[in-house]
Amino acid sequence: MGGNNFAHPIFLINTSKVSNNKMTTLMFYDKPIALNREAHKNFKIAPSNDFRFSAKTNSIVLTSIEFIEAAKEYPIVFAKVSDEAMVPVALLSLRNDENLYVNDEGKWDARYIPAFVRRYPFVLAENDGTQFTVCIDEAFPGLNENEGQALFDEKGGNTPFLQNALDFMNNYQTQFKLTEEFVKQLKELDLLIEISAKAELAGGENYLLGGLMIVDEQKLLKLSPKKSYDLFQSGRLGWIYAHLISLSNMSRLLDKMQITKTA
Repeated sequence: MGGNNFAHPIFLINTSKVSNNKMTTLMFYDKPIALNREAHKNFKIAPSNDFRFSAKTNSIVLTSIEFIEAAKEYPIVFAKVSDEAMVPVALLSLRNDENLYVNDEGKWDARYIPAFVRRYPFVLAENDGTQFTVCIDEAFPGLNENEGQALFDEKGGNTPFLQNALDFMNNYQTQFKLTEEFVKQLKELDLLIEISAKAELAGGENYLLGGLMIVDEQKLLKLSPKKSYDLFQSGRLGWIYAHLISLSNMSRLLDKMQITKTA
């Protein structure tokens, strides 16, 4: 995610907590608090390749710019998060509280790791729809005062490490906004249909994950030439076909579920 086209400004604020209603969709963030120049002035982030913090997450939110790479590894579907809103996600399992792409040693077993995961332990929390607060998960084991990358320099300014994290999150937020517009267009064009993802494992165990949407290719092919060209020119047609191609990964996901069950 390159560039610096930020959708909203972000701030480091001097509050010790972010209201719970702003943090309800943060999934594996156990103790997210606002990053504070005073409270965290001596803190560092120790390097870690342990992804067990996400081991009980069966889907991960994607931005549309990630579709091309994510489609090589995961089924990409659209999940309803409310009556009005939906987001694209990479399916990691059809069972609750399970991520089949994190092994027992905490390694991520895929070539592409979604940006939602890579930004951890940092995250942005929305304040009032126009501003975002930089937060960090205080439960992250790598947060300490002894070793790793410092967050702030001796003058209280951002270190290059922290600035890179802020840039990444700003870029992520920009891409997420573009993704919202993409999903809105899919809905306006009436291209989405609801499906249920099913798994029937040896031994008779059945799993069903509902509330999922995919693009109906037949409806896509019936769009007017102008609407089709608009999708092509915007680059969104490529995202749609990356999504459709990714659905072939469902069989790989079911194989991983079977192996995990019988191992």
